[in-house]
Amino acid sequence: MMPRQAPIGILGGTFDPVHFGHLRPAVELLQHLGLAEVRLVPGRVPPHRPPPRVGPGQRLAVLREAVAELPGLRVDDRELHRDGPSFTVDTLCSLRQELGDRPLCFALGTDAFLGLPRWHRWETLIDYAHLVVMERPGHPTRVSGAFAQWLEARRTRDPYDLRARPAGQVYFLPVTQLDISATGVRRLLARGESARCLMPERAWRELAGRGWYGYPQV
Repeated sequence: MMPRQAPIGILGGTFDPVHFGHLRPAVELLQHLGLAEVRLVPGRVPPHRPPPRVGPGQRLAVLREAVAELPGLRVDDRELHRDGPSFTVDTLCSLRQELGDRPLCFALGTDAFLGLPRWHRWETLIDYAHLVVMERPGHPTRVSGAFAQWLEARRTRDPYDLRARPAGQVYFLPVTQLDISATGVRRLLARGESARCLMPERAWRELAGRGWYGYPQV
C-alpha cells in the first residue's frame, strides 16, 4: 500500500484583518503535523458572527500580502465565490471533491470546538476532514455529556493517524496563542493609531495606506 500524501491543513476565518494571532498557529500546525500546506480560507458571510468590517476583496488582498513571505501558507478564496452563509461543511465537501482521498485537517480554536454542536451539519464535518483543535498550552479542552461520548469515539493522540486515513479523527494540538484580536486591531486603526508589528509588514502597508479600517497611515 502506497503511503498517502502529506495532509493539507485548512484554517478558516473572516481575517478582518489578518494578524499574527492567526498566522503563528497556522505556522505551528504546518510544522508540528508535517502538513504539505495550510490553506487560509476567508469567509464571505460568517454564520455565527456579525458581518466583516470590510468587503471580501479588501480582506483577500491583505491576506495574500500577509502570507506572501510565509512558505507553506496559501490563500484559498473559494468561500468568497459562494452566495449565502459560508458553511464549513460546504467548503470541506468542495475540497474533498477536488483532492480525492488526500488527508485534510480542519483546524479550529477551543471556543469554536466547544460550540461545534451549533454548527450547520456539524456531525458530517468529520466525514470530510480530521478536526485539529488548537489549544492554549496547559489548558486542556473539557467537554461533557453526549458531545464527550462523540469525541471519545473519534479522538486520537497519535498525529500519524492524521496521515493514515483521509478524515475521521479529532486531534488536540497546543499552539502559541498570541493576545491579539482583529477587534483590537480595528480599534487602533479607527483611532488613527498604528497597528504595525501586529501583522506582517506587507499586510500592514496594504491596508494602512488605503485607510480601509479608518484613517490612512504612513
